Amino acid sequence: MANVRTRFSPSPTGKLHIGGLRTALYNFLYARQQQGEFLLRIEDTDQARLVPGAVENIIQNLRWAGLAFDHEPVTQSERLPLYRRYAEQLLASGHAYRCTCTAERLESLRRDQEAKKLPMRYDGRCRGRTDTAPASGEPSVIRFSMPQVGTIACDDLIRGRILFNAATLDDQILMKTDGFPTYHLASVVDDHEMKITHVVRGEEWLPSMPKHILLYQALDWTPPAFAHLPLLLNPDRSKLSKRTGDVAVDEYREAGYLPDALLNFVALLGWNPGTEQEVFSLQELIEKFSFGRVNKSGAVFNREKLDWINGMYLRHLPTDQLVALAYPVLQTAGLLKPSTPRDFVQRVIALEQSRLKRLDELPPLVQYFFDDPVLDPAMLPWRSQTAADCKTVLMALTGLLEGLPDDRLTADGLQTAVKSMMEERKWGNGETLWPLRVALSGRRASPGPFEILPVLGKTTSVARLKRAANALS
Repeated sequence: MANVRTRFSPSPTGKLHIGGLRTALYNFLYARQQQGEFLLRIEDTDQARLVPGAVENIIQNLRWAGLAFDHEPVTQSERLPLYRRYAEQLLASGHAYRCTCTAERLESLRRDQEAKKLPMRYDGRCRGRTDTAPASGEPSVIRFSMPQVGTIACDDLIRGRILFNAATLDDQILMKTDGFPTYHLASVVDDHEMKITHVVRGEEWLPSMPKHILLYQALDWTPPAFAHLPLLLNPDRSKLSKRTGDVAVDEYREAGYLPDALLNFVALLGWNPGTEQEVFSLQELIEKFSFGRVNKSGAVFNREKLDWINGMYLRHLPTDQLVALAYPVLQTAGLLKPSTPRDFVQRVIALEQSRLKRLDELPPLVQYFFDDPVLDPAMLPWRSQTAADCKTVLMALTGLLEGLPDDRLTADGLQTAVKSMMEERKWGNGETLWPLRVALSGRRASPGPFEILPVLGKTTSVARLKRAANALS
């Protein structure tokens, strides 16, 4: 077998989105598994839909995700003479013809077929033409002459053999009036010229497969292997789209998803490892991936599953690495001052690391370490505890903390001291520790008060306890 070569070939009509990332990933995994090459091709022949900056966004996000491509990207708009040469070859061999039908005629044909509930396809009016050069001043396209009868058999690595009725296939336009090729010609020519061995793309291109197989045959080339990936679906089984959630990779980056976690999640959108394992390193994905375990049916995009996977990665990340990722997030949220000690930030993040699912959750989770929390006096008492009893507890805790030596300001030291006081006064856990937690954090759910207090320090903790007690006056 020839050296494996795959390609990711996005159109720069917008930012890289999740569907595109999955296509790139599967191409990357197979190429790396087979010690082959993974190439990038920019398909920019639809000039009207190009978006400035899209190419840069695609490349930047592939690099962020760790999907390194081999060689420089190929750009189709820089290869127009190549496509014209092969289009002329198809004209000369009789596999293509010039079509001068106007847009008005084609629109009339479309409306007529729609009214008669017929398949939408070109009626072949110009099929008998043999002129290979355009008439002076007469706009024309070049169409591929499809067979009118018979069955076209196509083999897909995911779906097996698929049979297409030739009578349902349109005479596809290969070259447009502006001199640019359509996707069909450019894709086939480039895959041949780039020595692509495996074309891995989305299910939406499955109807084009017989056209491409026939183009390969007309040009006397050996076609590559094809694999058409299943659609991405919303939880309600509707097709995932930018409108319903197939958002740009940028937005996942900004929300604080890690590249390895996002790739892990995306890999499982259609591919089943055949085991209970759900968390994979990129190297494990390379080793285990196979087209034989990619589903034919659509893959449901479950945001909760993505959050779970990302949380797993965040929890296992070394704290110093998490701090490096968290710093810009906390700075953007306005929580860090130039004087904020880095070791303080590290201790804060270590406390909340087990609760994180996304980096963008971090500022609201840790804000009470940097700013005094908004205090709701009604939240301070435990269940049926009176405000007066709650205030008594808070004042006693304040006195205890003020008299505690600094060397006992640890989680264990604090727990021992507070538990001893609780035993003396016959106070329960709830009536003591609940007001302490709320006074320090302003929250119902947080790390334990014995974990929070050493990070806040004695001065800040005492001030917050006094503030809470005064709020109950």
